Amino acid sequence: MDKFILNYFNTIRISIAISIGVAISLFLILIISKDPGASIGYLFLSPFLSRIRLESLISVAAPIIFCGIAIAIPFQAKIFNVGAEGALFIGAVAGVVFAIVTKMPPLIHIPLTLLVAGLAGGIWGLIPGFLKAKWNTSELVVSLMMNYVAYFLGLYIINYYFRDKAAGALVSLRISSSAWISTLPFFSRTSWSIVIALTFALLVYFLLYHTTLGYEIRTTGFNLHFAKFGGINVFKIIILAQIIGGFIAGVGGMTEIMAIHRRFNWQVSPGFGWDGVMVAIIGRNHPILIIFASLFLAYLRIGGHHLNLMSDVPYEMVSVIQSVIILLITAEAFLVQWKERITVKEAERKEIPHGTTS
Repeated sequence: MDKFILNYFNTIRISIAISIGVAISLFLILIISKDPGASIGYLFLSPFLSRIRLESLISVAAPIIFCGIAIAIPFQAKIFNVGAEGALFIGAVAGVVFAIVTKMPPLIHIPLTLLVAGLAGGIWGLIPGFLKAKWNTSELVVSLMMNYVAYFLGLYIINYYFRDKAAGALVSLRISSSAWISTLPFFSRTSWSIVIALTFALLVYFLLYHTTLGYEIRTTGFNLHFAKFGGINVFKIIILAQIIGGFIAGVGGMTEIMAIHRRFNWQVSPGFGWDGVMVAIIGRNHPILIIFASLFLAYLRIGGHHLNLMSDVPYEMVSVIQSVIILLITAEAFLVQWKERITVKEAERKEIPHGTTS
């Protein structure tokens, strides 16, 4: 199928999936709520009616963007890694430890802390990547199990060695103030983390579509055997895709700590890695589209929280929308007949010479 036609089909398909998800949520609100008009307004309009909520929307989107592009890189190579959650968690742990025990000027401390977090996440991504490349183990199973290892290992390190005993909760010591990421000028809730996330998204876009490595990643995903026949070192590509994805997820976890919490306070897994899988699917593994998918998901989250606070409709309504959208996007049979029709019409159009009639 022509690339333009395929992109057109995918865009329409995703738009229809989102529209159906929203329509189902509207129908459920009409059934559940005693004041459906107000409830609909809380869900879909409230994020734009308050500067605080709008800034919160941007802040919520930042770690989702990180995890989305972290997932998209191995996905582009057809490596079904779901380990962004573990890489994010262990990256944040490593970064927090480094930021607690070191002191240096902010211009050095911030990038070094992010580098340490990224390296920890990259190492975490290396393990399922190496096992996949060397022995063809299931990267899905290995990365999923390693999420739990990262979670319990991270909590052990923080709670037994870097816990703030003076705090009234199981949290780490505060990281050095020189490692804090400040808010943007004229903003009270939005930090530089969103700028860092957008920068990484653009860098990944350049990597995937304007470099030899990106071409090799995409070719490996398109056809593994063709990539091998063309001289691509598939072993290297599988490992690098996992490492780069883990690195980005680790950086994303640490930016959240440095910008908002200023200490490690995750006693449960934050879930950004799973959000990353969702936006990678919605955004078709394209870094630019992942930005918009992340903003859309953050928009639903902020609207859902306000809906839960101000109406009689539970926050789980957001989960309904997300589930329907993902279900329809991943359903191969959804709109497949329409896809076949436009493919046939495009083929017939190209076969008919200009100036003749069929």
